[in-house]
Amino acid sequence: MSGLASHHILPSGLSDHRAEPFNPEDHQLHATSATIDPEEIGRFAARAEAWWDPEGSFRPLHRLNPTRLGFIRQHLAAHFGRGIDSLRPFDGLRLLDIGCGGGLIAEPMTRLGFVVTGIDADAEAIGVARAHAEAAGLSIDYRTAAAESLAETDHPFDAVMALEIIEHVADPAVFLRCAGALVKQGGTFIGATLNRTARSFALAILGAEYLFGWLPRGTHDWGKFMRPSEFVLGLRRNGLQATRLAGIRYDLVRDEWSVSRDLAVNYMVMAVRR
Repeated sequence: MSGLASHHILPSGLSDHRAEPFNPEDHQLHATSATIDPEEIGRFAARAEAWWDPEGSFRPLHRLNPTRLGFIRQHLAAHFGRGIDSLRPFDGLRLLDIGCGGGLIAEPMTRLGFVVTGIDADAEAIGVARAHAEAAGLSIDYRTAAAESLAETDHPFDAVMALEIIEHVADPAVFLRCAGALVKQGGTFIGATLNRTARSFALAILGAEYLFGWLPRGTHDWGKFMRPSEFVLGLRRNGLQATRLAGIRYDLVRDEWSVSRDLAVNYMVMAVRR
């Protein structure tokens, strides 16, 4: 993908489905988890059926996905020494998708060879994800769970994804601690979120939610956006060294996303556990 050379490199040291029935354990999960914000989960659960509709309320993620996937594939292939041109370059590796939603990342990662576990606190989204994966003939371990529950019980993963999720959690510090614990030695973490700037407020909230109506109003809380320096520091505190920052820029005229040096609105961060 063109533009990858311009990433910020950090110096060393830095279809039909049945909704799942009410489950008391899910209710307990929401009540006890330090990272789950029930109001956030409720907003996403209300539109869970739209996850795989490219023109529905998740249209921005569908448009963004090719750029996210290109970044992830290229840099994970480089990290693990895998051939990027292979159909299944990540055979034998385990990946965790935290906040997987309907499976927009989990499914392509499975097709690329990863053994994927996808977790989300929204049982409605997990129901959609399971049904869609089954219809596609894909084996993905989907669970209604929070990151902290896996950090206590599961083995670490080769790669952990946390894309467009940290701005929706109740406690980012606890979230990053749990995510860090789930990355094995030599493994990698990739996160994506929104910077807390005047431009992100104008574009991601006023523009996307109020002017263009791409997202339901109230989807984002600008105060929960995270500056890159805060994200990098949070990772470092949990044993992960950030190695790359890249902005993701939206071209309104072309209606397309691309990798950019501009971190002012959307950005991605890659980190490794040495």
